Amino acid sequence: HFGVTPREIVEGLAKANEKIGLPHTIHVHCNNLGHPGNVKHTLATMDTVEKIKPQADRDSIMHITHAQFNSYSGTNWANFESGATQIADYLASHKHITIDVGQVIFGEAATTTMTADGPWEFALHHLGGMSPWGAKPGTKWINGQVEGESGSGIVPYFFSPKVAVNAIQWAIGLELMLLMKNKYQVFFTTDHPNGGPFTAYPKAFSWLMDKRTRDDILLNRCAKKAETQTHLKDIDYEYTLKDLCIVTRAGTAKCLGLTDRGHLGVGAIGDVSIYKLNPEKMDGHSIEKAFTQAAYTIKDGQIVVKNGEIMASPMGTLLQTEGKVKDSDMEAMLYEVKAHWRDHYSINFNNYEVQDAYAPKVKVVNKI
Repeated sequence: HFGVTPREIVEGLAKANEKIGLPHTIHVHCNNLGHPGNVKHTLATMDTVEKIKPQADRDSIMHITHAQFNSYSGTNWANFESGATQIADYLASHKHITIDVGQVIFGEAATTTMTADGPWEFALHHLGGMSPWGAKPGTKWINGQVEGESGSGIVPYFFSPKVAVNAIQWAIGLELMLLMKNKYQVFFTTDHPNGGPFTAYPKAFSWLMDKRTRDDILLNRCAKKAETQTHLKDIDYEYTLKDLCIVTRAGTAKCLGLTDRGHLGVGAIGDVSIYKLNPEKMDGHSIEKAFTQAAYTIKDGQIVVKNGEIMASPMGTLLQTEGKVKDSDMEAMLYEVKAHWRDHYSINFNNYEVQDAYAPKVKVVNKI
């Protein structure tokens, strides 16, 4: 519609990011999310930036978010299957990509899908209320575009292990986590709240760290297609505590260029979580219980939570990056943006900016 292709957008943003000198990569939501066969679009997107040279202190050029929703093979919902092995194999031989998974969580209550992908919200509105097709009366979809780009919306959605598509989605997320050779290229997320709430992380950790727990769900709770359309049952790998530290802390800090966290080395800030975890008792139940409540949560060297009790609530820090931008380029860009803003928005440009008063504690995480 605007005389530019998705490929040109991704390439242009990646090149601009490296030219400006930001410490992190671009963050990409791939096209054709949530549809069978979209794995080929995801792989093509990865190829788009392969030849762009990253900054000297990192190998990656692009981060792909909630990759589970973009790792689907098949041509329709009848032959829908996992494409996770294709993604894992690609990343094993290409350093320029990182992903987070967007793990699906089964639950008694609905999660809330929240996205600016209007067409996908429309599809979920019908999928979530199928009887067998068409939204049931009372199935709600709230969408709006009032100074919100793309038309953001929310739709309640149940992920059920008895629904074949949901069961396969659940397995795909775990496959991505378990098959990835370099754990610094994959990070654990639930695409909160779309795949499930972040409060369910401890449950998911038990699936990653204990094969018996995940096999019990796969073989006894999930629809049979989760076995036949994925390779999860054939994966014996179990996460170690080191793996878990990488995909939840060390890897994410490195991906974002935050050199002062994600490790316990000299110069690191004092952000530490301590759990009552017995390494001799690593069954699924014990793992989930241990990670559900930290014995201590320490922020900037200060104990903020102890055994579930809040001890302090210090002011948070706004992490800020600096970019290499010429003053003349900045002025030219602002001139165009302000003109477009005046013609297309109902609020003033100056009202949109977040003033410094709202961020009393700021830390620049890169030096230009």
